[in-house]
Amino acid sequence: MRRATAILLAVLVALVLAAPVLASEQHPTLDELENEVNCPTCKTTLALSNAPAADRIREFISERIAAGDTKSEIKAALVSEFGTGILAAPPKKGFNLLAWVLPLAGLAVAAALVGGVVWRASRSGRRRGAAPGDASLNGHKPLDPEAERRLDEELARFDL
Repeated sequence: MRRATAILLAVLVALVLAAPVLASEQHPTLDELENEVNCPTCKTTLALSNAPAADRIREFISERIAAGDTKSEIKAALVSEFGTGILAAPPKKGFNLLAWVLPLAGLAVAAALVGGVVWRASRSGRRRGAAPGDASLNGHKPLDPEAERRLDEELARFDL
């Protein structure tokens, strides 16, 4: 019973999270698309560009939104006119998929390397000497009684 409830809850959460994405696809706004489309002359997003070409693309997008086009249809029309360089993010297919996969793969490799180094360092510390909680302070020699007494006296001066 708990498993069915958990699955139902997960589906419900997925639907709630997917609703804005679907609404954005069906009813895009100029503000959304300005951040997803580049100006062909200055190579920045339309939101950052004041170039005449950016103004013409904004007009085109507004006309297509008024005509009822979806976000995908508008982007496809812009790509057919200007090429994939018009998109602020590369499409997630074909060779361009590498732009999405390589950074994630790099992060995974880096995390594995850091984890391996940390694991190896923690294992070598145990081999060198003391076990956790050992009086030898992880391989360091304990203080002789006279040095310990002087340290205690010095630290007592700082007690309030």
